[in-house]
Amino acid sequence: MKLLIYGLNYAPELTGTGKYTAQMAEALAARGHEVRVVCAPPYYPAWRIAPGWSAWRYSRETREGVGVRRAPLWVPAHPRGATRVVHLASFALTSIAPMLAQWRWRPTVVMAIAPTLLCAPTALALARATGATAWLHVQDFEVDAAFELGLLKNGYAARLAHAFERAMLTRFDVASSISPRMVERLIALGVDRARALCLPNWVDVQTLHPMGRASRYREELAIGAGEKVVLYAGNMGAKQGLEFLVSAAARLVGRADIRFVFCGDGVLREALAAQCARLPNCSMMALQPAQRLNELLNLADVHVLPQRADAADLVMPSKLTGMMASGRAIVATACEGTQLHRMLRGRGLVVPPEDEVALARAIERLIGDERLRARLGAAARRYAVRELSPDAVIERLERRLVVGAEPARSAPEVEATQTAGPVGDVAASSRGVHLTQ
Repeated sequence: MKLLIYGLNYAPELTGTGKYTAQMAEALAARGHEVRVVCAPPYYPAWRIAPGWSAWRYSRETREGVGVRRAPLWVPAHPRGATRVVHLASFALTSIAPMLAQWRWRPTVVMAIAPTLLCAPTALALARATGATAWLHVQDFEVDAAFELGLLKNGYAARLAHAFERAMLTRFDVASSISPRMVERLIALGVDRARALCLPNWVDVQTLHPMGRASRYREELAIGAGEKVVLYAGNMGAKQGLEFLVSAAARLVGRADIRFVFCGDGVLREALAAQCARLPNCSMMALQPAQRLNELLNLADVHVLPQRADAADLVMPSKLTGMMASGRAIVATACEGTQLHRMLRGRGLVVPPEDEVALARAIERLIGDERLRARLGAAARRYAVRELSPDAVIERLERRLVVGAEPARSAPEVEATQTAGPVGDVAASSRGVHLTQ
C-alpha cells in the first residue's frame, strides 16, 4: 500500500498531533508499507520554528523509513483569531505544490489530518485524480473550537466556516476521529455513519510505565521527601484553562506538602510563568526531551488535566494517554456526559471545568489518600494497556487502510476478515466496503 499523509504537524514535535502523526507513519512504514508525508517545519507548541529549520524553504528528508516533504509556513508570534487563520492558510497554499507532485507516485490512500481543514481540498483533489481512497482524520474540531474559545467571533465568518467544514467532511471516503463522541460529532455534521470511524490515539505502554523508584526530577527540582507533586505537562494554550489550575494552587499555597509543577511550552507560557513566580508552591519547567518522558510522568503523585468547558468534546487531550500509562492518579476538569468524563470514570477524579475550588478539593483528596491514588492509577494503567497500546490501534488502522485501498473486494468477504474492537461499531468507505470496529 502507498499511503500519503498530509498534515501541518509532524516529528520532531514532541506533543499533540505531530507526535501521533509521526508515530502512525513510522509504524506503518515498519510494517512494510510505502509512506510519504507532506507537512510543515516543526514549530509547535512553542509557536516558533525549531532551531535548524527554516520557515521559508521547501525541504525533504527521510525519518524512520518515511519520506517527508516540508512546505513553508508563516508562524505568528501571537496566534489570535485572524493571525491563526493566516498561519493555517499559508501552509495550505505552500503545500499544494509538494502534494500535487505526488500525482506521479500514485498513492493508494491519501490521508489528511485536521487541523488544518484548509488542506482538505488539496487532499481530496489529489485522491480523486489518482483514484486513491480519500481519508480525513480529525484530531480537533478546529472550527467549533475557534468560535467557542473566542478566537473568531464574526457571525458571517462562523456560517462560512461551518459550511466549508460540512462540505469537506461529507466528501471524503472515510472520516475518522479519536473518540466515540467526536465520531458522533462527525455524523452530526453530515458524515454518513457508514463512512465514520473511531481511531483513538495510542500510547506506548512499554516505554511509558510505572517506575519502581522515585523520579530523578525530584532531585533536579529540589523537591523535599515529604512533598507530593501535582504535575501539569503539556501545551500551554487557551483551551487548557490553566488559569484555574494556578488559582487552585494559590488556594493551596499554605500546604507545605504540595508542590505544583508546570512543564511545557505554548502561547501562554510567559503569562503562566509570571503567575507562578508569585506562588512559592509552584515550579516551572521547559518542555523535556522525549527520551525523558517516562521519568517526567513518574514525577507526578497526581496528574492534573484542566480543560475549558467550551472545549469539551471538541478536542480529546493527547496528553491523557501518557498520564494513564504512567499509572499515577489523575484529576481532570470535564462536564458530565463528555467523552473525557466517561473515559476517567473509575480511573480518576473529575470535577466541573473552571471551578478552582472543586479542583483544589479534588487535589487535596488525592494527596491525602494514598490508597485512592494507587487504585485510580492502577485502573488507568490497565485501561491504557488493554485499549490504547499502539500495536492494537495501528493493527486496526492498517486493516482499514488496506481494505480501503482494495475496492474490488466484496463486502461479505471484507466483513469476514474484520474483528470487533473496543471503541464501537462504526463502518467506513464510500466504495461500499463495510468495516466493523
